[in-house]
Amino acid sequence: MIRPIALLSLVVALTAPLLAADPVPAAATAAVSAPKNISVDDADKLLKSDPKVVVLDVRTPDEFKTGHIPGAKNLDFFGDDFAKQIATLDKSKTYVVHCAAGGRSAQACKVIEKEQLPSVYHLNEGFKAWEKAGKPVEK
Repeated sequence: MIRPIALLSLVVALTAPLLAADPVPAAATAAVSAPKNISVDDADKLLKSDPKVVVLDVRTPDEFKTGHIPGAKNLDFFGDDFAKQIATLDKSKTYVVHCAAGGRSAQACKVIEKEQLPSVYHLNEGFKAWEKAGKPVEK
């Protein structure tokens, strides 16, 4: 049978190194979350309420040229430097990510999540749904 004092000594011995380590700042963990899926209407409301929101269109340049959400920035998911471009994004901004129908942008969100951008939304229905809903399109 283990004596209570011996048990306490064991717990302290095992946890002391963990307690002595520098803790991760709360801001570094609490502010970052996975991209949140939003609908076309929610994306439209977000863009209207905050003109500083950046739309990241991860379709190919040819797809982008045929029409895109006004003011969108094109970062080709299939481009060789996609991850490098994501790494340069301003972490203080809010982003809405989309592709044509949601597949590529879902994959792009995984890359974006690794960069720990704190405010990212995924237009999971894609640009096709944006167009179908009659939302503004720029060419």
